[in-house]
Amino acid sequence: MTLFVALGVALIAGALAFIVPPLMRRAARPRETRDTVNAAIYRDQLRELESDLRAGTLAPDQHEKARLEIEARLIADLAKGDTPAESPPRGARGAALALAFAIPICALAVYLTVGNPRAVLPPAADGANPHGMSVAQFEALVARLAARLKNNPEDTEGWMMLGRSYAVMGRFADSSAAYAAAVARVPRDAQLLADYADSLAMAQGRSLRGEPEKILERALAVDPNNVKALVLAGTAAFDRNDRAAAIRHWERALAGLPSESDMARRVQASIEEARGSRQVAQVAKPAPAARGARVSGTVRLDPKLAGKVAPDDTVFIFARAAEGPRIPLAVLRKQGRDLPVQFTLDDSMAMAPQMRLSAFPRVVIGARVSKSANASAQPGDLQGLSAPVGVGAERVDVTIDTELQ
Repeated sequence: MTLFVALGVALIAGALAFIVPPLMRRAARPRETRDTVNAAIYRDQLRELESDLRAGTLAPDQHEKARLEIEARLIADLAKGDTPAESPPRGARGAALALAFAIPICALAVYLTVGNPRAVLPPAADGANPHGMSVAQFEALVARLAARLKNNPEDTEGWMMLGRSYAVMGRFADSSAAYAAAVARVPRDAQLLADYADSLAMAQGRSLRGEPEKILERALAVDPNNVKALVLAGTAAFDRNDRAAAIRHWERALAGLPSESDMARRVQASIEEARGSRQVAQVAKPAPAARGARVSGTVRLDPKLAGKVAPDDTVFIFARAAEGPRIPLAVLRKQGRDLPVQFTLDDSMAMAPQMRLSAFPRVVIGARVSKSANASAQPGDLQGLSAPVGVGAERVDVTIDTELQ
């Protein structure tokens, strides 16, 4: 471990030696805001992630996890508002210091997200999650970003991040509205148009008909090889029974995907289905690693709280990553009258495609009784959590035994 840390420090120091000194000498250049520096770092990190994805060195689910982690940190910084430098020299020094801290921190964040820190560190105690973010914290940061955009509506990247954040939260109507604001300012960004079409389709009941399909046509006019736009356009064509067009779009998308990726296998399965192959079931069968992407067990109510639960109260049963973002990976809704209840959570219950059970090795199962039927925890709700369990676990017991204050 000592050698690993020493090499990591040496590489980061070498990188900073090329970046920080020139910034320290920028005394005569125009001043920059903290948001400008953070946005530049964000764009560079996204370019590296996209490059790794295209090269096949990063799987699509790992790419999404890394992007969400970077965006969550950037949302936290942007929500604080711009901080202009007091003078050009101090602005340059501030940017240099920001980079000096941001580069190692972001490198650590990406490594913790897509790497294997357990290979060099002793295992953490069960339940420890120093890098996690609760749903309430994430929602608060998103709300601050939304408020900030009201005063700074020309911030295109802010609208894009708001759209992605709302999509992760399952608020697709708000997500599509944020994407629409971004598209109004950058009308010829194929990836942005594809994201907009996806979110709008989710908002109208998972249907790509109508406006989403028109937006996809615009995206493909800008970039005929955009993978997401091609996949969604193929789905839209398949839904209207135009199998030839669906195959054409999906085959083009397949050419831009790493051949061994899960996404490539799913697209290939869709192509075989469109062709009417008898081997559809075999091709579409999930990979062995994803076959156990479910958790089952029983939720019980502590007898001492029995008098506080009405038959019509909403009961949310959810899974969240034991280490990582606290966004629910799967959610099941029941009622108070159902307790005790047996449950099964799987990828089909995900709130967002990139945040699924199969993307994380260990999860915490929770159950919450809500008087208001609000997905966010409220004072007076009753809740219980399991210890961290591996995805694929069965007979997980969750006891609702705590009243939230």
